Amino acid sequence: MKVKCIHCERDIPLSVEIGTAHRNHCPFCLWSRHVDLEESGDRQSECQGEMQPIGLTFKKEGIDKFGLPRQGELMLVHRCAGCGKVSINRIAGDDNSQAILDLLEESKSISSPEAEKLNEAGIRLLTEKDREEIEAQLFGKKL
Repeated sequence: MKVKCIHCERDIPLSVEIGTAHRNHCPFCLWSRHVDLEESGDRQSECQGEMQPIGLTFKKEGIDKFGLPRQGELMLVHRCAGCGKVSINRIAGDDNSQAILDLLEESKSISSPEAEKLNEAGIRLLTEKDREEIEAQLFGKKL
């Protein structure tokens, strides 16, 4: 089964086998559609606007139960072009790695007030200093 991306209009493959049967963004351009209202998967939003990828973040960073730093899962940050809602979304295994790295570069142009607003919402945009960990999550640990 395939659907078309609302932004780049490419066919988006959906697959139960690789865990993308219910994906929420295009693996090529990383854009999404604003379909969720209150929580992930509720599909209750009336907006239906295009969700632009604006950056990367780590979900659930912090300290683990042993008191050690926990890196967290690499996530996409999307902002709705229609209503401005911001959300974070899990990266899929077949997402274009170069598009993800390009997004890190593009996020450098986010204004300071917008970055501060995201930070106040608990979303820390990743920067160049996070590149090593981003690449490790995308490509595996370097030996």
